[in-house]
Amino acid sequence: MQPSKERLYDAMGELIYAVAMADGTINKQEQDRLDRILRMHSWSASIQWSFNYENKKSNTLEDAYQRALDTCKDYGPSEEYIFLLEVLRQVAEASGGVQKSESNLIQRFQEELTNYFKDTL
Repeated sequence: MQPSKERLYDAMGELIYAVAMADGTINKQEQDRLDRILRMHSWSASIQWSFNYENKKSNTLEDAYQRALDTCKDYGPSEEYIFLLEVLRQVAEASGGVQKSESNLIQRFQEELTNYFKDTL
């Protein structure tokens, strides 16, 4: 069964958290950039809630990443992923440029999701 659109937005928050944590910490610049980006979108509350939940619970980036990837796979192809990748890049760039660990995680997500859809569709 396909997850709801709200669950997809929760997954986006989980993935944004994972990328922000990839360099070891979430700093104020990353949080501020995310706040600015999400302010423009009506569904931002779900993404922001999920991001804050992961941060408050100090979940591992790998757990958050895997939950997000699994949800996106179950949801299926969506134009929302284009926006998500742009948000991930902007959040990663917010604190003095994209770190290798952040870049690797974004690339890993993009490759794993693309390969999954190629193999299953």
